[in-house]
Amino acid sequence: MKQISQFAFAGTVGYLADTFTLLLVYPWTGAYAGRFVSFSCAVLTTWLINRSLTFRHQRDGKPIHREFSLYFLSMLGGGAVNLLSYFLVVYLFTLPPSALPVAVAVGSLAGMLVNYSLSKRVVFTGRREKDVPR
Repeated sequence: MKQISQFAFAGTVGYLADTFTLLLVYPWTGAYAGRFVSFSCAVLTTWLINRSLTFRHQRDGKPIHREFSLYFLSMLGGGAVNLLSYFLVVYLFTLPPSALPVAVAVGSLAGMLVNYSLSKRVVFTGRREKDVPR
């Protein structure tokens, strides 16, 4: 349960990074292209938190660039659910820029379970410290 709480914390900080970046780039990119930029920032943010907090005892010694690449690719699974949910909400409700954080939240929640499963099973595959016999 602690690990899921930590993953949710990382997701919350990632949501804030996502929303802030989207609102920052929106005037130049619009609601759709801006979300690809903001999603990438959110992935970087959550990777940094998850590798140092949530899965710190499950890192298996992959080089950092390989770990991030694997994390980013894995997050595309949940990211597809996330972005499709976001695009659907924006399209159906014709949201003004001030309401875009609501659409980001819908997408983030939709993709979170997929992302947790992929993080745990694909990226951070080392044994947890408490699982290691002493």
